[in-house]
Amino acid sequence: MNNFERIVSFLLDNDKTISCMESCTGGAFASSITCIPNSSEVFHFGAVTYSNEYKIKMGVDSNIIDKYTVYSIETAREMSKAISSFTNSNYGVGVTGQINKQDPNNPFGVVGEVFISIYDKDIDKYYDFELKTDKQTRIENKEVIVQFISEKLLNVFNIDN
Repeated sequence: MNNFERIVSFLLDNDKTISCMESCTGGAFASSITCIPNSSEVFHFGAVTYSNEYKIKMGVDSNIIDKYTVYSIETAREMSKAISSFTNSNYGVGVTGQINKQDPNNPFGVVGEVFISIYDKDIDKYYDFELKTDKQTRIENKEVIVQFISEKLLNVFNIDN
């Protein structure tokens, strides 16, 4: 069983749901989870919010972006909680960062630095992670990030991976 099969199985067995707000991964996490049979029973919503404007429209506090930048664990936290709240999901995943090139609309932060937050609404707890990416292509970097997220979710769920 792969990580995403294990994640969906855990969510099904525990009557839990998950949603995500992704930036640099461009929906790769949502795509990975929705490839699994019965994921429609546990996956509520996936938002790809490349722009600050749409992060804010989805519930991210603009003051957090202004204070910490869009490329920060604070913004990832806002993303994970906002998507959990918006969809009434037990878990929210927020991902932000820059992979492979500097963002001309947000000329700060470090290329290759990714911030991930998993929010557990039931216990009001964040699990925060940073990851450095160094692959040559965006596709390879997205694969690394999504695999990392799946491993961290298994840890949050207390499932050995």
